[in-house]
Amino acid sequence: MIRPAFHELRFWLLATALLLVVAGLVLPRVKLTRDAYDTMAFVDITSSMNTRDVSLDGQPASRLDLTKDRLKRFVAGLPCQSKFGLGLFTARRVFVLFEPVEVCENFSSIDAAISGLDWRMAWEGDSFITGGVHNAIPVAEGLDSDLLFFTDGHEAPPLPWTGMPDFEGEPGKVPGLLVGVGGNALVPLKKYDDAGREIGDLGADDVLQENRSGQPPPDASSRPGWHPKWAPFGDMRINNNEHMTSLKEDHLKALASQTGLVYVRLNGAGALLRAFEAVARPRSVVVATDIRPYPAALALLLLVILYGFLPLRERVAGRSAPSRTELKGAHP
Repeated sequence: MIRPAFHELRFWLLATALLLVVAGLVLPRVKLTRDAYDTMAFVDITSSMNTRDVSLDGQPASRLDLTKDRLKRFVAGLPCQSKFGLGLFTARRVFVLFEPVEVCENFSSIDAAISGLDWRMAWEGDSFITGGVHNAIPVAEGLDSDLLFFTDGHEAPPLPWTGMPDFEGEPGKVPGLLVGVGGNALVPLKKYDDAGREIGDLGADDVLQENRSGQPPPDASSRPGWHPKWAPFGDMRINNNEHMTSLKEDHLKALASQTGLVYVRLNGAGALLRAFEAVARPRSVVVATDIRPYPAALALLLLVILYGFLPLRERVAGRSAPSRTELKGAHP
C-alpha cells in the first residue's frame, strides 16, 4: 500500500520551506523602537600620542593609530539614526571638526575623517589635558551630545604642585567616557625636526621638568639657589622623567571623578561601545526593520535538512545494515 505524500517527512519539509519563501517575499517592513546615541568625540593629537607602546593587529602601533582604529569600529557599531561628531585636542582647548551627523548616511565621510587625524594638525605643542577636558564638556553640552575623550593623560608642562585646576561646571551633567590610551611602562617621548620627521628621543633637558608658574611649593626655600625674588623655585636642575611617557591612569581617574565622567582604558572596540552605552543617554527612534531574511534563512535550513542531512543519514544507515548474503552466511 502506497502512503500519501503528506505522511512523509520530506513532503512537510518541502512544503514548509515553500511557505517560508513566500512569506519572505510578501512580508512588509516592521516598525520597531530602538535606542540611538548622540556622541561628540575628541582625540588627543599631542606628540605623546605618537608613542608606540600599544599593539594593533599584533604589530606595534602608536597610541593615536590605536585610537583611530577603535574609534572607527565604535562608529561602525552605532545603530542607524545615531549621530557622531569629531574633534581634536591640543594645547589647552578642543576644536570641532564637524558637529554630530547621522552615522549610516555619512559613514564613509566619518571614517575618512577619523583616518585623517594626524599629530601635525596641532597648532601648539603644549598638552594641558585637564584644561582640554574642562573645555570639551561644555562643547558637548552645547551640541546636546554625550562625550568621548581619548588621551594618554600626559600633561606638558606638568601640573603645578597645587594639582588640577578647579572644574567650573556641574559634575555629571554631561555623561561620557574619558578613555585612556597607552602602556604602563615609561618610554621616551619621540623627537621631531621642523619637517615633522622623527629624529630620536627627547632627553631630560629637552622637556620642562617642573611647572614653575604660580606660587612656589612650600619646600622651595630649602632648595639650592633659592631667592624669594630672583629664584623662588631655586636653581637646582630637576629630573622628574617628564621626557618619558606612559598612560597616566591615576591622573585620568582623578579627572574623571572631578568632572563626573567615567574612566575606561582603551581595549577592544566592542568593550568601548558597551561602556559608552552604559553611561550615555539613549534616544528612542522608530525604524522600519526588514524581517524578510529571517523566514528565508529558515527555509534554507529546511532545504539543507531535506536535501543534505536526510540523504546522508539514509546512506550511512544503508552502509551499516547487513546484506542478504551476510544474513545467509550467519544462518545456515
